[in-house]
Amino acid sequence: MTSDLHSAPRGAAVTRPESKARSYVRLGNLDVYDYYLSILVVASAVLVPLSAARPGTVPMLLLFLLGALGTIVAMVAFDDLTGYRDGSDVVNYGPNDPLRKKLRKPLVAGTLTEAEALRFGWITAAAGAVLWTGAVLVAPAAPLWTVLLVAATFVVALQYSYGIKLSYRGFQELFLVALGAALVLAPYGLATGRFSEFVLVQAVLFGLGPLMFGVYSNTNDVEGDRGVGRVTVAALTSPRGNARFIGALSLAEFLIGAVASATGLAPWWFVLLMLPASALRARQYHLGFRVGDIMRARRVGFAVHRLCVALLIVANLLVGLGVAG
Repeated sequence: MTSDLHSAPRGAAVTRPESKARSYVRLGNLDVYDYYLSILVVASAVLVPLSAARPGTVPMLLLFLLGALGTIVAMVAFDDLTGYRDGSDVVNYGPNDPLRKKLRKPLVAGTLTEAEALRFGWITAAAGAVLWTGAVLVAPAAPLWTVLLVAATFVVALQYSYGIKLSYRGFQELFLVALGAALVLAPYGLATGRFSEFVLVQAVLFGLGPLMFGVYSNTNDVEGDRGVGRVTVAALTSPRGNARFIGALSLAEFLIGAVASATGLAPWWFVLLMLPASALRARQYHLGFRVGDIMRARRVGFAVHRLCVALLIVANLLVGLGVAG
């Protein structure tokens, strides 16, 4: 799609709809900060009580957060580049979809070029690699499994929609959960040098958050994804099958907390603490598949995830302070 910005006659004055810096912020999707909240979950688990935190924990957490920022920004920049090249973003953010703001996709809007997007992606990827290496080097502990997890997360993240293109080959839903879980497990391991079953439960619940607004996006984008052969559950199944899949995910999220509480992987009260998030998740499903407002349901998904993060932090504070056993 050719924009007015790039098709203006040579020498003519061109009025940009927004600054170049703002376009790069949009390309990096920096207003969607939900993956970065993982560091708050980890901090609440390793810094309370503060006297128990090992030297180097805070610098490691800061470096890990910045490394996650670089890596994920690169991931979404490459995703936009691929979506622009194959035409799916042009369809999903085109004139026939008034719910989408074209400026959110700088390549579609013409406010950035492919070369600029590609360069931005590799620069932020390099920054992510350097910062995560720094996090490992200053970490209080660096068991082999955490080092391998950090390295694998970096490499796989860049293959999401670029290179191998995991999201095009049926791995999108699994990837979204795994990325979120890794962003909790890796810094926890670097801070403590050990593995925790309760933190694993939290990591999976955290990873489900981005998935549960991702699958609603896929539901809305199904025609564009099918057109370019992007394999998602929404693109593979019927509307009813997709609704059942998302309903099963919503139920599974509650059951993870319930089973963890029942088996001792989490405190007995954990499932009760998470009930507000479970109730809001049910509302999300109702809006999406009973009311039929998929994009509003997607927005509710962000609220559910952020509420879940807040509740996970409360759970860690209660355990760390010995308020509840």
